[in-house]
Amino acid sequence: MQIISASWLIICDKNNSVIKNGAIVYDEKIIDIDTLDSIKNKYPDIKIKYLKENSVIMPGLINSHVHMEFSSNTTSLKYGNFITWLNSVIKERENISLKSTSKLMSNKLNFMKQTGTTSIGAISSYSYDLQACKNSPINTVFFVEAIGSKADMIDTLFSDFKARLKEVQSYKSDSFIPAIAIHSPYSVHPFLIRECLNIAKKENLAVSSHFLESPEEYEWLHNNKGSFLTFFKNLFGQNKAISKPLEFLNQFKNIKNLSFTHCVEASKNDLKQIKDLNATVIHCPTSNRLLNNTKLNIKNLKNCDLNFSIGTDGLSSNNSLSMFDELRNALMIHDNINPNDLSNTLLKAATKNSAITLGLNKGELSHNKDADFICITLPNIVEDKSLLALNIILHTKYVDDTIIGGKNV
Repeated sequence: MQIISASWLIICDKNNSVIKNGAIVYDEKIIDIDTLDSIKNKYPDIKIKYLKENSVIMPGLINSHVHMEFSSNTTSLKYGNFITWLNSVIKERENISLKSTSKLMSNKLNFMKQTGTTSIGAISSYSYDLQACKNSPINTVFFVEAIGSKADMIDTLFSDFKARLKEVQSYKSDSFIPAIAIHSPYSVHPFLIRECLNIAKKENLAVSSHFLESPEEYEWLHNNKGSFLTFFKNLFGQNKAISKPLEFLNQFKNIKNLSFTHCVEASKNDLKQIKDLNATVIHCPTSNRLLNNTKLNIKNLKNCDLNFSIGTDGLSSNNSLSMFDELRNALMIHDNINPNDLSNTLLKAATKNSAITLGLNKGELSHNKDADFICITLPNIVEDKSLLALNIILHTKYVDDTIIGGKNV
């Protein structure tokens, strides 16, 4: 049992609670949390670790959607339009994949740990990132991704998917959790979706999918028109979308931990269906901006009573896997929301909501939650606690300590 004390404790609960001069009692899980004076009285015989002046303890950040497999990309891909980017991915993917070694991905994961990330939802298309993720101290929900829209390839694609999932499941542990990803409504045949989701339901696995990320995807799924028509016609001889948005969503009933990433083109009916599925929306603001896609309407999510979490997406559509970088970008992009209010929303989205998204017992400083938290030091005194969240997002580049499962990693 250990005790650690800081100037501020950011709880990341539904009330945005803050404790001034607080302390946490923990082993693998959080045992108690209160003011320092109260903890001293309750645990007089346990030595307390005191952090620096202007220190903050908060839950570890949870990156609910990240692709590690294209981690070598810096300047190879083209931004500014979704189809332009997608064509550049197809052209450059072999070269980028070869350079994205396990060692490189391990280095990127280490950087994420140094910048406050304690858990990730890793979307894996080929399992090239398997070794790096399973060897990292960062908790990983590892989503084996299904992709493929050609009906005559379904048996082959499903066999490959099951083989990759079986290998991933062989490494299952408390900190490495197998899950399933369905790439998107335009890229996965309904029969393949059905078979993969049957496994998810049978084995109680979390599921995630990209959904309505771009105007091009919207036009294709709704009207079978636009630049996706040329894309699918040239590559697959396909002139019609395989799913409509609501048809796609209706396949995901009875999944316990379900999320849809992006959703920037989702209609009110789509959002209502996502809410009815008890799913979460994952927001990747930097990726949306670089591909020149629509900005997620956070107020629409609130009106639908839909929670959202935060992900960085991969380095194929971002320049950083730091969650604090992502939070700063989100703060600047959503210029129609008061920055103090938005900062509290974003911190909760990157902790409590992301834990809910991935089905983890984390993301909040409260009794019996896993002891995953980070320690940071602000550059100066914050007098008004209502400004704490904003200043944490603005000023944190690296953390002082990353605690995962009660251990300083």
